[in-house]
Amino acid sequence: MEATDVPRHVAIIMDGNRRWARAHGVTEAEGHAAGVRAIRPLLHRAVERGVGVLSLYAFSRENWARSAEEVRTLFELLQSAIRDETAELRAQGVRVRLLGRLDELPEETRASILGGLDATREGDRLLLNVAFNYSGRSEIADAARRCVEDGLAPEQVDEAAIEARLYTAGVPDPDLLIRTAGEARLSNFLIWQAAYAELYFSDLAWPDFGPDAFDEALAEYARRTRRFGR
Repeated sequence: MEATDVPRHVAIIMDGNRRWARAHGVTEAEGHAAGVRAIRPLLHRAVERGVGVLSLYAFSRENWARSAEEVRTLFELLQSAIRDETAELRAQGVRVRLLGRLDELPEETRASILGGLDATREGDRLLLNVAFNYSGRSEIADAARRCVEDGLAPEQVDEAAIEARLYTAGVPDPDLLIRTAGEARLSNFLIWQAAYAELYFSDLAWPDFGPDAFDEALAEYARRTRRFGR
């Protein structure tokens, strides 16, 4: 694969942890833990392939509707992942950013996230965006609200003004968006930024979506011709 065929920004909807758990006869918590373990080898492969930005959909604002036990498990997994993986992320040159409404998270979770973000701020090989407590519609609403707060006149509110106030301001839009577990929808993820992303759907549940599957997605991306409406 030529370097020019590698997407600068890959976004992934990590779907299928609960189905993977049921298929393997384990608890949902164990399924989510398997999903977290699947991230490290994929990060390694993304760095090896020269991907500059990787965005992972970890927890949507809609996920609050799940059971309190499952939500608590997801928060605990995020905190433990940040604690356990920070040294590896720094060694790999990965900088971590959070996309979402951090102010709505419990204080302990928020403090853990902020500590992880600060510890990886020098990473220069790959930017890892973790979408946590994220909603694409909320992101656009927040950007519009910032336009008002910044005193923009109606005629000044254009696509550039909105884009400059998104959570991803300054980051290239995703070239490739992957969703696992056989589902074929965006589920409110990066709905502004993914306007011209190439979509790739895999039947594999997220814990089974390893580096080889990631390479297959990159190879499929390289075979496509992007036209951007032209």
